[in-house]
Amino acid sequence: MTDSKKEWVLKAFRGEEVEQVPVGFWYHFLPEEELGRGLNSRSLFKKNLEGHRKFIQEVEPDFIKIMSDGFFTYPNPLITTEVTSIKELAAITSIGKDHPWFDQQVELVKAIKKSFTEDIVAIYNIFAPVTYLKWQLAGKVASGDTIIADFLQEDAQTLKKVLGVIADDIAILVQKIIKETGIEGIYLSVQSIQDDRVTSQDYSKYIAPSDLTILEAAHKAAGLSVLHICGYEGASNDISLFKDYPAQVFNWAVGPEGISLAEGRKLFGGKPVLGGFVNTKEGLLYKGSKEEIQQTVAKLLKEAGKKATIIGADCTIPSDIAAERIAWVKEAAAL
Repeated sequence: MTDSKKEWVLKAFRGEEVEQVPVGFWYHFLPEEELGRGLNSRSLFKKNLEGHRKFIQEVEPDFIKIMSDGFFTYPNPLITTEVTSIKELAAITSIGKDHPWFDQQVELVKAIKKSFTEDIVAIYNIFAPVTYLKWQLAGKVASGDTIIADFLQEDAQTLKKVLGVIADDIAILVQKIIKETGIEGIYLSVQSIQDDRVTSQDYSKYIAPSDLTILEAAHKAAGLSVLHICGYEGASNDISLFKDYPAQVFNWAVGPEGISLAEGRKLFGGKPVLGGFVNTKEGLLYKGSKEEIQQTVAKLLKEAGKKATIIGADCTIPSDIAAERIAWVKEAAAL
């Protein structure tokens, strides 16, 4: 290729013609119980940093999603597991633009970027405001959907207001990350509320505006955005909810949602799509042979084409996966 690695990946993200498609996989560097405990913890900061360094050296990624491990908890003191009514959060205010939660994440991204062995595209992991809210209310990652459904039924307008305050704070984080570290953008993780009481109309009216605030913040900072529609632990999404979101690249759980890369590209108006592989330990990437994995890459590229396609997974892959398995994907994508 005549382009640098960074320009090649950026071309793919823009949906331009490329000689070969980029490949992107990532995993967590902290266990689940530590994902929200990184604020003011130098030991977890160092653990995450060293995990990234090792990953970069072993995988030599085409581009990287920098993991916000340790900072999954949005530190607003009003949001606790003791909250039983959305009205208790009606007086919520910003944590303040100078909060160390912002600055320590900027410091982390800068440190990780310094560990790069080459100039590559980097995007930072950001969660939707409702995700930060539900996890903190539940006190656990991948939880809290029932609480959000309860609060939506109790007082939808107050919930929307609360999400707006959180979104404004996450927008501060996004702008700081992009402007102060010089990375290319964000990877925004969204998800339908996993409770049948919350309709698609409810999501669009009361929750989506907070998602859009985050994307707008990235764009105002001249950053790109990858929208991840998260199917973690079997979560099911109404993919059409997000079809008009102004992201540059879209990623979702291809198999579980029953929407291929090619079909998804049509849904998202021809924009670039990312994915193809199941991310669990039961998936082909984790347990399949080299031949099976490379045949799957060939199948994906035959179906989706090389333009506006990036090969990856449904979500975060297991952290104990062998680096050579990712290398097999990269090798097949280069053919």
